[in-house]
Amino acid sequence: MARALIVVDMQLDFCPGGRLAVAGGDEIVAGINDLMADFDAVVLTQDWHPRDHASFADNHPGAAAYSVVDMAYGPQVLWPAHCVIGTEGAGFHPALAADCADLVIRKGFRPQIDSYSAFFENDRRTSTGLAGYLRDRGLDELAFVGLAQDFCVAWSAIDAARLGFRATVIEDAARAIDLDGSLDTARAQMRQAGVVLA
Repeated sequence: MARALIVVDMQLDFCPGGRLAVAGGDEIVAGINDLMADFDAVVLTQDWHPRDHASFADNHPGAAAYSVVDMAYGPQVLWPAHCVIGTEGAGFHPALAADCADLVIRKGFRPQIDSYSAFFENDRRTSTGLAGYLRDRGLDELAFVGLAQDFCVAWSAIDAARLGFRATVIEDAARAIDLDGSLDTARAQMRQAGVVLA
């Protein structure tokens, strides 16, 4: 059984000092690097947003960051602008061993739809192509690490389980935003989907 490590959004804007910083986000980089050698493949995901992205609160006059609006595909949290294409904040943390990656999946580049999952845009239909890549390489056991555990990591792991992969989240190598109890909610949803929390 071949195993892949999926490193979710280890980017500067999600680390302390970034536009959408996750507390302790930089503390997990060394541990993630150490894990890479234990897997048959390493995949990095990268949030990659245009400046006019619909998920940015700045693009909704009068809307507050972290408020929720209804989009065509469902509820959407409005975030501070982050991981804008070509900016320093969209880059990987400089200590991340990004050269070890077999593949980088960029997500969220379509202006009208957000993308938390490594597998699908938030409409749950538009594929990133990651599932096909993993299947073609025979990688059926996936471990997820990175940022943020309660959004992009959780959505990715849940989609992996639904697609028939064996999915585990390594919690020591993930950090959460924990917006209004979102971490507990995400953990419950992951367990329900069959994701192992390790």
